[in-house]
Amino acid sequence: MIVKKMILLILKALGIILGIVVLYVAAGYALPFIEVSAKEDGQKKEIPVYIYTNGVHTDIVMPVKTDIQDWSTKIPFTNTKSKKTDYQYVGIGWGDKGFYLDTPTWADLKFSTAFKAAFWLSESAMHCTYYRTIKEGSDCKQIMISKNQYKKLVKFVDDKFDRDPNGNFILIPTNAVYSDNDAFYDAKGKYSFLNTCNTWANDALKAADQKAALWTPSDYGIFLHYK
Repeated sequence: MIVKKMILLILKALGIILGIVVLYVAAGYALPFIEVSAKEDGQKKEIPVYIYTNGVHTDIVMPVKTDIQDWSTKIPFTNTKSKKTDYQYVGIGWGDKGFYLDTPTWADLKFSTAFKAAFWLSESAMHCTYYRTIKEGSDCKQIMISKNQYKKLVKFVDDKFDRDPNGNFILIPTNAVYSDNDAFYDAKGKYSFLNTCNTWANDALKAADQKAALWTPSDYGIFLHYK
């Protein structure tokens, strides 16, 4: 009798887990099709920003220097391996610290890393990548926005960085960078299956009054609105 109850409990638990997975997949597919429309402010669209995906993760790419923000003062060029100062754009993405630092390729993914990331159990990080040029393509779309919209975007991105007692972004000392033009910084918030790197990038577009998905865990849900 006890064994039968245990089996029923296990089956019920498995059924609940399967139901959650099915619901998540369905929501992840359907909700991105619901578009949050852009809001016009009547100002000239003069600042180019980009959404860029590596096939999994979406970054927001912005000019390094404008009269609104000079990212190089907060994300120093000297924190990259190249230490070069002629970069014109910076791509910024938010995500799980374990994924960023311990999983350079999918082959390196550990169950413990994925489990912690999915269930709010690990810290987050900002990945910042400098570029000399940006080229549009299937993986990169340009969006022209006004100065007021850019101010909103800058604030959204800036607010996600964690800071030291002096108010500076906190560099993560690591050799796990992807190239000679990037660096990692501590971030606020917890990554989860409900709040992914792409969810954050989608929210950044909303903050800047741009087209976005109602909610999306994937890069597809973002680029769907920028074909």
